Amino acid sequence: MPNLLNIINTAVSARALLLDERHETAVRLFNGFAEGCPELVIDLYGRTLLLHNYADPPEAGEALLAAVQSHWLAQWPWLEAVLVKHRHGATAEAKRGLLTHGAASGRWVREHGIRYALELQMNRDASFYLDTRLLRRWLIDEMAGLRVLNTFAYTGSLGVAAVAGGATQVIQLDLNKQFLNVAKTSYTLNGFPIRKAEFVAADFWPALTKLNRTGEQFDCVLLDPPFFATTSHGTVDLASNVGRLINKIRPLVRDNGRIVAINNALFVSGEAYTAALQALCADGYLTLEGHIPVPEDCTGYPHTRHTAPITDPTPFNHSTKIAILRVRKRG
Repeated sequence: MPNLLNIINTAVSARALLLDERHETAVRLFNGFAEGCPELVIDLYGRTLLLHNYADPPEAGEALLAAVQSHWLAQWPWLEAVLVKHRHGATAEAKRGLLTHGAASGRWVREHGIRYALELQMNRDASFYLDTRLLRRWLIDEMAGLRVLNTFAYTGSLGVAAVAGGATQVIQLDLNKQFLNVAKTSYTLNGFPIRKAEFVAADFWPALTKLNRTGEQFDCVLLDPPFFATTSHGTVDLASNVGRLINKIRPLVRDNGRIVAINNALFVSGEAYTAALQALCADGYLTLEGHIPVPEDCTGYPHTRHTAPITDPTPFNHSTKIAILRVRKRG
């Protein structure tokens, strides 16, 4: 245990420059899968320490969780809460997160000067993805004056970043209205206007069909689907049908517009994903323009990584593979 705490301390020290004096930021402090302990991932959301317990059964990780909690409460007296999510928990509540110290802490974090609402116990994840931080930065920098469609929006952080960057309109599309309500809270936190028509709670497949039928056009479409999901209208499977998803949104993109296509399938290699994208580009009307990396606090740093990824993500740097595609129209 002392050796493991030393490993965690080294990992946290590598993130020191990412921490802020106001304790409003969100950072992955320790990625155990890459940094020496696959049973544990540690995140910081403002003043809440979030421990992801991957031990199976969950009880096998209790001693480590207790040691980590005790250590960081002593190191950081400003922490207001500790939340533990048990990936293999027996109940939905255990998977969504159980408070082991304090009370529910801050409801938002600040990134690149923008506030993002949190609902840390709403789902198995934390309602705000740390691995797309650099994509949010890109959206802030690139979306001025553009019309954006954010599909599989979840809690809308990518769309919020686009609004912050000066997009003229952002349509947030997700099947779950509860998730979109978190996006609305982010708008409120930043003083962005909330227009009901821009928050669409609908299934991806019929919603895209409707947008195509009415001739809607966007300068950028964000495609960040779950690894696997199925409804009565269609199936999302990033291991096998990413081409179908991209082809579904292509007609909605204006000439010279862009698609941001994210594939977070752990067992899909970077080479395989790139090959799938290049196959779509073969007609000459789609071009693979570039990649956006995942930040190092999520991947681990060169001196903190102990384990190679399960599947090689190269030319990407993480299993969350973010590609930028440029669209050309016929004629």
